[in-house]
Amino acid sequence: MMRTILLATANQDKATELKAMLGADFEVQTMKDFGIDIDIIEDGLTYEANALIKVRALQPYVIGKDLIIMGDDSGLSVDCLNGAPGIYSARYAGDNVSYTDNNKKLLQEMAAVPEENRGAAFITAIAMILPDGRELTCEGLVRGKIAFDYCGAGGFGYDPLFIHEASGRCYGDMSKAEKNRLSHRAVAIEKARELLNQAL
Repeated sequence: MMRTILLATANQDKATELKAMLGADFEVQTMKDFGIDIDIIEDGLTYEANALIKVRALQPYVIGKDLIIMGDDSGLSVDCLNGAPGIYSARYAGDNVSYTDNNKKLLQEMAAVPEENRGAAFITAIAMILPDGRELTCEGLVRGKIAFDYCGAGGFGYDPLFIHEASGRCYGDMSKAEKNRLSHRAVAIEKARELLNQAL
């Protein structure tokens, strides 16, 4: 039986990526598809807390509908910056900034950091609310390091600066299909699939 997932995001880049990862097993719809236009204030102190805030915000709009609400919060945690930008990754350079603004700030902050101290992790927390109201969460994490300059032009967010440890390749240099197999979000989605298979 095909299940419908409502994604708690207005970020179309993220929605496209999640749709590709979830594949044909699910009908994936966005807030826009449902005509939901709200600003969700992500004021949690962890990725999981923010993911839960997102899915809970949509719950009143889909009461009585047989669907799964899914939301994620992702960020880049840089070792030498004590985990920054972390949960503030999307607004590292300020409010209403571009991916480029955030990347420029990160490169400036790390300009004098030597190769051996440029370790980082990309983290995704996923939260889901099932049709019966149960809440499920999981997390995906991959290690890597921050490049000294742009190492690719693809992807979005911090992808052009992140060198994936296991493959040695820059996210920004990967095809969408390759990144969708290896990324932090891919790890989290695989765990989410397992949770859904057990719960439904």
